[in-house]
Amino acid sequence: MDHSHKATSPGVTPWTSGSGDPFSIARAAWAGGNTGERLSIIRKIRRRIAADAEELVRTLATRPGRSAAESLSAEVLPLAEACRFLEREAAGLLAPRRLGARGRPVWLFGVAAEVRREPFGTVLIVGPSNYPLLLPGVQALQALTAGNAVLVKPAPGCSAPMERLADWLAEAGLPDGLFQLLDESPDAVSDAIAAGIDKLVLTGSAGTGRAVARQLGEALVPSTMELSGNDAVFVLPGADLGTVARALAFGLRLNGSATCIAPRRVFVPRALAAALEDAMTRSVAAIPPAAVPLPVRRRLVGLVRAAMAEGARPLGPLPEDADPAMAPLIVADARPGMALLREELFAPILSLVPVRDMAEALEAAAQSPYALGASVFGPEAEACALAGRLDAGTVTVNDLIVPTADPRLPFGGRRASGWGVTRGAEGLLEMTRVKTVSVRRGRRLPHTDPPRDGDAALMLAALRLLHGGPGARAGAVRTLIQALRNRRTD
Repeated sequence: MDHSHKATSPGVTPWTSGSGDPFSIARAAWAGGNTGERLSIIRKIRRRIAADAEELVRTLATRPGRSAAESLSAEVLPLAEACRFLEREAAGLLAPRRLGARGRPVWLFGVAAEVRREPFGTVLIVGPSNYPLLLPGVQALQALTAGNAVLVKPAPGCSAPMERLADWLAEAGLPDGLFQLLDESPDAVSDAIAAGIDKLVLTGSAGTGRAVARQLGEALVPSTMELSGNDAVFVLPGADLGTVARALAFGLRLNGSATCIAPRRVFVPRALAAALEDAMTRSVAAIPPAAVPLPVRRRLVGLVRAAMAEGARPLGPLPEDADPAMAPLIVADARPGMALLREELFAPILSLVPVRDMAEALEAAAQSPYALGASVFGPEAEACALAGRLDAGTVTVNDLIVPTADPRLPFGGRRASGWGVTRGAEGLLEMTRVKTVSVRRGRRLPHTDPPRDGDAALMLAALRLLHGGPGARAGAVRTLIQALRNRRTD
């Protein structure tokens, strides 16, 4: 297939050219075009995803240990759902919002106002390796729907799904140059920023986010960043421990536990800790080992050994250098201050942290710098109440991970886990910038008249009439009437 959309030399790609070049002309036409035309392309992409899902699954074969069913459920189906969400909701979300008279200050009578959403221009999307289709795919389609041109920098070894998406976008009628793939090297991001972009969306580690944010700061380029996680799970008294154990085992199994919102820290009342430990041991026994890079395994072993020196107990052998695959590892009797609970780990490991109560659990959870996601298990009313107190970008109750695939929901973290959101209505709107337009109807512009001696008295009377308490308003009416009379006789 023709991959002319792929830009292998970021320093000379079309977005660096002047305003009269073909790319800039196409970008301007796309930005000013009809939302319905953009959504027609999104609809074609959704139908192509359904028709050729097997082809997408083949592009994801580089994910170690990933079955076809898992690729379909974790990436392909959610991407199709995200397209349907855009088809249904984008036109209304992106339409100008006209403000009526209600709430308009009385001194702005005769002024009509509206809030518009306009594209940034060129959006650079930096994709991750763990979900190389879904995450950059949704972000790219939302950016295009909002009227932007899109550059995608895939993670190393992860270009294939984005190449397929690019082919399909071209076949669906997307103008040339509006979706471009950069090469996979880290330098591609720096080169694109230096060449000139209007916004960046990055999914990656906190370290990568810091480095890229420094470069963006020099150019004052806005960004949305979904960064590292070390997700907390809270087990309330009354929770079904069998359900908790199955859910946690799923979090360790899904995608080899290379999921940013996989469970890592489980805070459980001391009275339930032993029972949950037994249930977890049974639940993870059938999970096959997952491929984990050697540097990650070595760092993990160092963290676990340090935790053992402080009283933690690994429920199984630690991974060996010679074995590229790692069985799920449960660490019991972990304590909040351990480094193991403060680091990001893309590996099937989970720590059980016995606590006195949920107040202690909240205090312990706050010791981690990450606040991406969290889960609560227990009676629904108590669990929802606790969810409201958690410092996290997304919280699931009596489940984990899967509910966040709802295309209506925005997704993003706090603190070291990033800022801004992707997906959902809020994610689409993050691909736009706000412009307000106010229109004065009529020729009268009283504020342009030269100031008069009684203006201060008039404004004070109006202020107290509109915003003062009941006692202040009566006197304000008299003062206002007198000030208006004086103004007429001046």
